[in-house]
Amino acid sequence: MSNILKRLETILQQRKQDDPAASYVASLYDKGLDTILKKIGEEATETVIAAKSGDKTQIIYETADLWFHSLVLLAQQDLSADDVLKELERRFGLSGLDEKANRTK
Repeated sequence: MSNILKRLETILQQRKQDDPAASYVASLYDKGLDTILKKIGEEATETVIAAKSGDKTQIIYETADLWFHSLVLLAQQDLSADDVLKELERRFGLSGLDEKANRTK
């Protein structure tokens, strides 16, 4: 896993103990899952808008926000980026059509 992902995960875990008035991430945790999910939805929409505009700098900026808030969700759910990377590794070399057909409902 990337060093930056490890560093972010460490900080995100630490923020669980922090004062919500002093930390943006702690305030997200304090407000709960619905607030975190709303942020992910907002960031996903902003990423789509940036991509439609074709502004590469904005696409990178908005994707970073989307990834960051996704990492907040993972930490809130006691999951890690490594869990997601393992799933991507499992899918590697597997046809996307086959993988989708094999998903359990």
